[in-house]
Amino acid sequence: MQPSTGNIFSDPLVNKNTPESFESLVVTDDLLIERIVTGETFTTPGPWYDQDKDEWVVLLQGHAELEFEDDEVLSLNRGDYIFIPAHKRHRVKAVSKSPNCIWLAIHGNLK
Repeated sequence: MQPSTGNIFSDPLVNKNTPESFESLVVTDDLLIERIVTGETFTTPGPWYDQDKDEWVVLLQGHAELEFEDDEVLSLNRGDYIFIPAHKRHRVKAVSKSPNCIWLAIHGNLK
């Protein structure tokens, strides 16, 4: 396996009309580490995520709101992180557009 490099703060949305970008940084049978860049302010909340794996996510840049099925809304700013257990239904309610949000998400059996 060759070393892989990049810049976590590069913004793939700058020259694209895509509101969201997913980049897998590490993928194994038991683990997924991905970088997510979002630059769209949602006028309606996104779809519910009901994931088979636990997720630990940190917001590296921007501001975002996550909504959970029990009506809890969590406001995240740069540096804030959260552990979301598998099958805890959640969705992105809103994100900042300037600056775009940059997330680092780790998926796996993390308990």
